[in-house]
Amino acid sequence: MKRARLLISGRVQGVWFRANTREKAEQLDLRGWVRNLSNGRVEIVFEGKKEVIEKAIEWCHHGPSFAKVEKVKIKWEEPEGYEDFKVLY
Repeated sequence: MKRARLLISGRVQGVWFRANTREKAEQLDLRGWVRNLSNGRVEIVFEGKKEVIEKAIEWCHHGPSFAKVEKVKIKWEEPEGYEDFKVLY
């Protein structure tokens, strides 16, 4: 098990980024969460197999169709053992 924390910058709020991230995580059988930050970025935590997390990270570089991703910052951390993937508010 691996864990990656992502900070996504650009036009990523108000474009269904969180909902689409949850859908992608569920398709890939990843655990964790996604939330909007007050500074306009989206924060994501993925837990699962490293090669699967890397597929999710690749998707995050473009996101849903209305998003305009400018930067993806990735930090690898120790997993906490989430049981599902949630949208946090």
